Amino acid sequence: MKAIQMSCCPRFTKFFVLTIAFAVAGAVYLNMSDRPTAADKQAKLLRHVVMFQFKDSASTEDVQHIIAEFKALPSKMPAIAAFEYGTDNSPEGLSDGFTHCFLLTFKSEADRDAYLPHPAHKAFDATLKPHLEKVLVVDYWAGE
Repeated sequence: MKAIQMSCCPRFTKFFVLTIAFAVAGAVYLNMSDRPTAADKQAKLLRHVVMFQFKDSASTEDVQHIIAEFKALPSKMPAIAAFEYGTDNSPEGLSDGFTHCFLLTFKSEADRDAYLPHPAHKAFDATLKPHLEKVLVVDYWAGE
């Protein structure tokens, strides 16, 4: 009888230990998969969306000059990782008078925070304000 118990117990012990090991490994994996990795943090980008409605008194030349000045900001500020813009062409008619949309991308809040008080941004604001009826700004982390 003693020999039977000895041969049975090692198999049970091995099974039990493997079961516990797999359970612990699974729990660790699930816990770690919820944590952002360094690659995840680098992959996240801060988007800065800016929309303009221009005054009726703003000429086509005024608007084109403002667009050119805004497009020039990335060359003056390395904190801007990407820049794009366009004009509204939605058939829904829900733009509430906003005609121009600009999307600036930053790699961090620190980069965005450096952009806001930057002298080139302040100079752009001075060029824009006389022609601006309304502005809407939304910042968000891409993928959240």
